[in-house]
Amino acid sequence: MIGRVLVASVLALQVPLVPAAAAQADCSPERGTMQVGASWAQQRLDPRRLWSLSTGAGVPVAIIDSGVELNHPQIRLAGKADLTGTGYQDCIGHGTAVAGIIGAQYTQGVMFYGMAPGARLLSYKQTNSERDGDPKLLVAAIKAAADQGAKVINVSISTTDQPALKAAVEYAMAKDALVVAAAGNVQKDDGTTVPAYPASYEGVLAVGAAGPNGALSDFSNSKTPVSVLAPGQDVTSTWPGRSYNRDLDGTSYGTPFVSGLAALVRARFPDLDQAQVRQRIIATADGASGAGKGDGMINPMLALSAVLPFEPNNAPVVAPPPPSALPPGTVAKVAPVDRDAVRLALIIAGSALGLALLVTVARIMVPMGRRRGWRPGRAE
Repeated sequence: MIGRVLVASVLALQVPLVPAAAAQADCSPERGTMQVGASWAQQRLDPRRLWSLSTGAGVPVAIIDSGVELNHPQIRLAGKADLTGTGYQDCIGHGTAVAGIIGAQYTQGVMFYGMAPGARLLSYKQTNSERDGDPKLLVAAIKAAADQGAKVINVSISTTDQPALKAAVEYAMAKDALVVAAAGNVQKDDGTTVPAYPASYEGVLAVGAAGPNGALSDFSNSKTPVSVLAPGQDVTSTWPGRSYNRDLDGTSYGTPFVSGLAALVRARFPDLDQAQVRQRIIATADGASGAGKGDGMINPMLALSAVLPFEPNNAPVVAPPPPSALPPGTVAKVAPVDRDAVRLALIIAGSALGLALLVTVARIMVPMGRRRGWRPGRAE
């Protein structure tokens, strides 16, 4: 049902669709591996430690990408839409990896799992190639996701500044959707680097890539005004073919870590709007280590537990309830001392002690009297 609603919202934007079988014969993503361990990103962010505070339960997260592997055992989609006319399936692996980082389910014995397994993942397939795809479809996907009620929109895609794209981002933010976008990678082929969009728009949570040392990766685009850093080097995630990829690099893979964190924050602090969620994630990041202002490495535990003075209510929403006052009369007043009873008790205790002494003396004296025939003793 949700899938049909997503498709309907896309159709309402008059995006041309063609039969899904048209390009399925050429769908051959790179092969993954069945063996997966705990990557440095998994160990540093430690998502399982966060789930006692929030799993992102019920938060709709839109993934605008290359589609998502429909049969991966750790991925559960709440809805899907294809804007390319090539079917829902992920033919390059990128979207599947992004989806896994955001919300892969925990499975016993598998060392990989997503940031927010309780989030509702909505897949919008915008491209079917290694490139970023048609910018018009990106615009359509952002608007469709906002109309569908997405609270977080993950855009692991970068393009140039375009009025229609800026308008779509502003439209989504006005509908209280937090747009999380990749800062982009350095373009080494022509030696030039320019700011990436939509990451460079005001109000977007722009994500740069960091390596195991927590510093900005060499390939991460520093021309984009980065908001925060996230693991984007030697990253592990889910992959087509019910498999995994253990060697992923790019700001596009750092972005879903932040989108997953945004889902956790939105579930734990439901009264915060998208701008306040963005501010909380930036404010709780671990120091600045890249080239942009406020671009610290995300700190998920602090983002979920910190009390920030500039926020409404000034305290976490999910907190133990305060102890309630006892109703009147629950604790009885102390009764006055009964002095007559105290005197009687002392008399009885004294009499009992005297009687005990008398019995003790009698047990000693009576045998002695019997031995002397009850005659008085004489002094020597």
